[in-house]
Amino acid sequence: MSLDIEKINKELQNKSPNEIISWAISIAKNPVITTNFRPYEVAILNAVTEVKKDIKVIWCDTGYNTVQTYKHAELLISTLNLNIHLYTPKQTVAHRNVVLGVPSIDDPKHQLFTEQVKLEPFSRAMKEHQPDVWFTNLRKGQTAFRDSIDIVSQSKDGVLKVSPFYHWSDEDLDTYLSEKQLPNEFVYFDPTKVENNRECGLHS
Repeated sequence: MSLDIEKINKELQNKSPNEIISWAISIAKNPVITTNFRPYEVAILNAVTEVKKDIKVIWCDTGYNTVQTYKHAELLISTLNLNIHLYTPKQTVAHRNVVLGVPSIDDPKHQLFTEQVKLEPFSRAMKEHQPDVWFTNLRKGQTAFRDSIDIVSQSKDGVLKVSPFYHWSDEDLDTYLSEKQLPNEFVYFDPTKVENNRECGLHS
């Protein structure tokens, strides 16, 4: 998809998430949204499905989510009627715990771990679905890399990444969730990141 990204971002700067999503859906042939049901994910899941109810929702489940996250995921899948496409690692957690465990981020084996539980399932999902528009909940201030992009950016494969809440703060999202009467869940763990300000590898 060949677009003037800089021009688009200027045009979308003061648009609402709904307007941004509606614009992206209007130019998309095969849009998807990815989720891991982390805190505040419900905002983008709700906003995008309000515009396109049947959009494909790709969930790459590492297998290491908290009990609270799995319960939250089930609640959102049911209440928002999400069109979930689930992707999991090819090796079970039990098997990996025996041969690899969960390496610390300083361990050279952490890269292999990240590839197994996150990057490979994600790559498999994107290869199968071949999206041209990819909705994410990236926001400014999360990581150094995310500070360098904008509402609209392009992945290495040329997929148009759209982050409708890019300029929103946690407080803004709290207000949105309260107005929409949507649940949130903060008990979340990502074994590939550990630290909140560390990039996961899917977006850089």
